[in-house]
Amino acid sequence: MKKLFLLILPVTFLIASCSKNDVPLPPIDESVWLTKERGIVVASDFSCDYFVIQTNRGYTVLRNWGGISPFSGSIIYGDLSSWGLKTFYNRSEGRLINADVRDYWMSYFQAMDQVQWSCGNGFSSQKAN
Repeated sequence: MKKLFLLILPVTFLIASCSKNDVPLPPIDESVWLTKERGIVVASDFSCDYFVIQTNRGYTVLRNWGGISPFSGSIIYGDLSSWGLKTFYNRSEGRLINADVRDYWMSYFQAMDQVQWSCGNGFSSQKAN
């Protein structure tokens, strides 16, 4: 019992002394991002990597690439009118996200149909007004 106590006591002090400090993110130069195309996330679901952004030219379907999907209503800046894996600026949350543009300049119903086909019937959304 003494040996167990002598082992647990130092381990407890070691664990108690550890702390988690947030790693400061590098500053984002908004002057560059605000010159790019702007969109609003109109459909996003935590159970699916796909989300839909409304732009001036129509709706864009993106697939999240290694990160957290933006919330509905988030303001996104970036190149939303061409295919490929790109970095976007989520101004609402103040962070950069990586996403794959799957299709663009679509109608709302085309975009929602593509997302529901990719994610299955579990994708739930409501059209933002």
